[in-house]
Amino acid sequence: MHYINYYNSPIGKITIGSDSSSLIGLWFEDAKYFGSTLSSEIIEKNLPIFEETKRWLDIYFSGNNPDFTPKLKLEASKFRLSVWNILLKIPYGQTTTYGEIAKAIAEQKGLAKISAQAVGGAVGHNPVSIIIPCHRVIGKNGNLTGYAGGLDLKRILLDNEKQ
Repeated sequence: MHYINYYNSPIGKITIGSDSSSLIGLWFEDAKYFGSTLSSEIIEKNLPIFEETKRWLDIYFSGNNPDFTPKLKLEASKFRLSVWNILLKIPYGQTTTYGEIAKAIAEQKGLAKISAQAVGGAVGHNPVSIIIPCHRVIGKNGNLTGYAGGLDLKRILLDNEKQ
């Protein structure tokens, strides 16, 4: 059983998902992979984790860097989890590239190389938008590429962090 609640952000309605104690998803409406971590049994309910997440989002959308992360529960392959953990370390207001993440994963695993495309796939399947800041990942030439919520939302989120 999973639970959902909603947050009306300045850039659109966000659906928040939980297992009752941890955050398992955060999606913009019509985003690719919307609700990907939700079970078929869903109840709309207000929970403490939703209040904490909404507080985080209020701080974020006011142009500030939240100094906490809501409790997350992420279920995925080891590779995806390692990519998402790197995303969590990208500083507010800064960006990195798929290639830089691939290089960091390769170093962690003692490998010569990891595909930046594989990293892109993991970044794209991030179920907790904004909080796990996949919008901070850009192409090697500084191009805005790939965002499940669309490139316009990615641009808005990056601009929000430059206030």
